[in-house]
Amino acid sequence: MTIKEKMHGDVAVLTFKGNLMGEPDTTEVREKIYGLLQEGFGKIVLDMGQVKWVNSSGLGTLIAAMTSVKNKGGEMKLARVTDKVESLFAITQLIKVFKTYETVDRAVASFK
Repeated sequence: MTIKEKMHGDVAVLTFKGNLMGEPDTTEVREKIYGLLQEGFGKIVLDMGQVKWVNSSGLGTLIAAMTSVKNKGGEMKLARVTDKVESLFAITQLIKVFKTYETVDRAVASFK
């Protein structure tokens, strides 16, 4: 998995490419998000448009990351979630937990 970071004002956008299925990907995602929190960034958008699949380990990582962001007073949103991953969110009822947006721009704009 590759992760690219881009700032849109005070919103950090992390673009993921690949699968989120355990080590070392989950550790990399966690470290990236926790790093942003330590630097004082509490508005985070995860661009999931190029993520083909997420397994239970990946879901756990996303939930843990969102919990950490909320505990620091921030908010994490998902953008461009693929149909396959969205169906997984629906089955696991996580569609009610994560705020998802059709585009990165909409997710970023939702912070204003």
